[in-house]
This record gives sequence, structure tokens and C-alpha cells, in this order.
Amino acid sequence: MQPTISIPQHWGYPRFAFDQRTEQGTILGLYYYPSGTELTEQFDEGWRYVLMPNKNSDEISYLQENQIQPLSPQELFTQIRAEIEFYQQQINNLNRHLDAMAGGTNNG
Repeated sequence: MQPTISIPQHWGYPRFAFDQRTEQGTILGLYYYPSGTELTEQFDEGWRYVLMPNKNSDEISYLQENQIQPLSPQELFTQIRAEIEFYQQQINNLNRHLDAMAGGTNNG
């Protein structure tokens, strides 16, 4: 079963999604400031996003929709391709370790 998130009809739909990669980082979470609350008097009504600029950092930022820029298709392709290559190298290294262990077991 696919997880479902319900958004009240009187709220606008968020422009960005969980785990989406943007120029500012990856979206980890989102929350909404509804109209008529103290928060909207200070910060305006709308969606706020929690982003992690770098997956190797514990730094996060909180941005409004108008502060976030989506990646171009080419930028997204480049990021994902680099990540795939990184993990393929990790798999190759682990396979070499397994081969070395198997070779040591047969000699022992």
C-alpha cells in the first residue's frame, strides 16, 4: 500500500515534493502556514520546505516556495549519474573484498 498524504482543499498544493532535488538541496519535509494564524501575520501564508543542502552534512535550511529553484533536467541527470557511478564503485570494491575473502578461504 502506498503512503498517502491528505491536503485540505482550501490549501494550495505544494510546488515541490518530498525527496525532490533542487538547487538549494534535497527536500526532507514541508509544512503549511494557513491563513488567519499568527505565523501568517509574521511569515505569510503558504508552504515552507525543509532542505538538506548536502547529504553528508547535518545542516538544514527552511525556505519558502519562492526561494527554491528546481534543477534543470540536465542538472538532475548529471547528479543522478554521478551518484550511480559512486555506488557502482562501492559495489565493485565490496565485490573485490568478497573475492579476496573467498580466495583466502580456499587456501586455508
